[in-house]
Amino acid sequence: MGVEEAVAAAFRSDWGRIVATLIRTTGDWDLAEECAQDAFARALETWPDGAPDKPGAWLTTVARNRALDRLRRAGVEAAKLREVALLPAPEVPPADESGIADDRLRLLFTCCHPALPLEARVALTLRTLTGLTTAEIARALLTSEPTMAKRLVRAKHKIRAAGIPYRVPPSEALPERLDGVLAVVYLLFNEGYAASTGDVLVRRNLCDEAIRLASLLVRSMPHSETFGLAALLLLQHSRRAARVAVDGRLVTLDRQDRSQWDQEAIADGLALLARADGDGPYALQARIAAGHAVAPTADDTDWRRISELYATLLAVTGSPVVALNRAVAVGMADGPEAGLRLVEEIESSGNLTDYHLLPAVKGDLLECSGRADEARSSYERALGMATNELDRDHLRRRVAALGSADPLVVRRLRDV
Repeated sequence: MGVEEAVAAAFRSDWGRIVATLIRTTGDWDLAEECAQDAFARALETWPDGAPDKPGAWLTTVARNRALDRLRRAGVEAAKLREVALLPAPEVPPADESGIADDRLRLLFTCCHPALPLEARVALTLRTLTGLTTAEIARALLTSEPTMAKRLVRAKHKIRAAGIPYRVPPSEALPERLDGVLAVVYLLFNEGYAASTGDVLVRRNLCDEAIRLASLLVRSMPHSETFGLAALLLLQHSRRAARVAVDGRLVTLDRQDRSQWDQEAIADGLALLARADGDGPYALQARIAAGHAVAPTADDTDWRRISELYATLLAVTGSPVVALNRAVAVGMADGPEAGLRLVEEIESSGNLTDYHLLPAVKGDLLECSGRADEARSSYERALGMATNELDRDHLRRRVAALGSADPLVVRRLRDV
C-alpha cells in the first residue's frame, strides 16, 4: 500500500475519533480540526518510510502535540495544558458519568444540543465527525454551499459563546436531543450508501461508522426509533455487495443478484425492526426496506404495501424526497402513468429543483410509458445535475438504451 493510500485509510478510520478526542480536551472545534489536518499532512511527509504499526495512535499523538504548541503560544492556563498533555491513548478512552466511553458518541450529543437549530446540529456533526466537505454536506441537506458554510460558522460560535459542555447529557435530557442524533446518523449513512460526489457509489467507512453509532445508541438508549434506525441501516447495507457490478457499473435494485445480499445483516435488521413498535420515520423506512429484503425476487416485491408505507411516511415527514420515492412505488403498483402524475405534482410545487433524481425518476417512468423522446430529455436534464460519476454513467446508458429494441422494463437509478 502506498503512502497516499495508507493515509487515506487512516483518515477513513481515525479522523472522527481524533477530532472528537481533541475537542473534548481543548473545547475548541477549529483548533481540533486544524491540528488533526496537520497530523495527516505530517503523515504524508513521514510515512513514505513506512506506516507505523498503530497509525491512529501515531496521528493522535502528533495532533495532540500540535494542539499543545498552539495552546502554549496562546497562553492557555496550565490546567488545560496538563489535560491535553495527558490525553489517553485511543485504545483506552475515558468514560464519563454516563458510562459511555466513546468520544465520537459524546461529540454527537454535543453537536446535537437543543440550543442549536436542528439543521446546524446535523451539519456540524457531519463536518466534524466524518471530515465531509462543506459542499458534500450542502448536497446531503439540499442547500447551497455558501449557506452551509455560514451555518457551520454560526454553530461553532454559538457553542463557544454559550459554553455548551462536551458530554453526554443526563438521561432526562436525552429526549430533546435524540431526534438530532438520529438524523445525523441517518444522513451519515446516506452519504456513505450513495455518495453525492466522486467516482464510487459506496463510501464503506461512513456506512460502517453510522452502523456502529446506531448500535451504540440501541444499547445505551433503547427506543422505538433507535431500533428503527439501526434496523434500517442494516437492511439497506445488506445489499452492498450487489449494488456495483464487477466492471464498476451501478446495478439497480430490480437487477441485483439477491444471493449476494447479506442474510445475516437482514436477519439482524428484521430482529431490531420487531422491537420498533411505533410509526416514526425510521421505523417506517425500515419496514419499507424490509419489504425489499424479504422478497425472493424483484417481481415478488409487494409494491402496494410499500406505496402505502410511503404514504404514511409522507404524512409524518412532509419530505419531498419521500414524495418522490412514493411516486416510484405507486408507478410500480399502479402503472407508470400513476407515478408520473405524482412526479408532476412535485415539479409544480417547486420542490427538488436541483435534485437530479427528480428528472431521473421522471425519465424512468416516461420510458416505461413508451414516451422515449420525453424520457431522453428528462435523463439528459438529470445528467446535467448529477455529481457522482456512477450516476452519470448510468444516466448515459439510459439515454443510449432508448434507441434499442429491448423490451421496456423499470430501471431504477437508486434503491427505493
